[in-house]
Amino acid sequence: MPLVRHSKAEIVVFGERPVINLENVAYSYGGGELLSDITLKLQPGSFHFLTGPSGSGKTTLMKLCYGALTATSGQVTLFEEDVRGMSRDDLALIRRRIGVVHQDCQFLDHLSVAENISLPLMVSGRDDLKQSANLKELINWVGLSPRAGALPPELSGGERQRAALARAVIMSPDVVLADEPTGNIDWEMSQRLLRLLIELNQMGRTILIATHDLALIRAVKTQVQARVLRISKRRLHLAGADL
Repeated sequence: MPLVRHSKAEIVVFGERPVINLENVAYSYGGGELLSDITLKLQPGSFHFLTGPSGSGKTTLMKLCYGALTATSGQVTLFEEDVRGMSRDDLALIRRRIGVVHQDCQFLDHLSVAENISLPLMVSGRDDLKQSANLKELINWVGLSPRAGALPPELSGGERQRAALARAVIMSPDVVLADEPTGNIDWEMSQRLLRLLIELNQMGRTILIATHDLALIRAVKTQVQARVLRISKRRLHLAGADL
């Protein structure tokens, strides 16, 4: 187990070089500070939960972790590259190593489930026969083979979330960030989705999940070593062991 240095202002896990590294980061919007003095290092293969009340800044922090937002101050590095020094093209390339499951997953309704999942492949020019075989395997892995030809409006909430996860990992990313992935689905489907994320972690992926569901966190912590982080009063803390 890596050593942990913890204070009110920072969460630092010592070990391998972090894949995502935030140093004394703050983010302001509309004249108000949403996040303050955030330090977070995510090591390869680690599993973290991010908690906090609605409006505390969980989604903002997730966006900072993949370069969708630029920190007002402090430094954000992705795979040891400073985000501020990246061109738009460089950032787009490095984002291929980070799969994101958005809270409100959006699909192109005129395309099938399989076509929506494979969109990142087509955009990157990797839509070849080998990738098509990988796509079929991935769709089967998330349990959507019978729904591969369906259109997004025909999917249930759980099916949409599993399709979103498949799309997030189609490029074989090193990191998966999931923003409230179980917020709109029932307990049984939530557990199924979390099992898929645990499997990814066991294959060496770094996982960060934003959630408010403490019961789900407790269930997952019986299966995998996971640290629980909490945003409170604009800062990041290591949550207590009672979770």
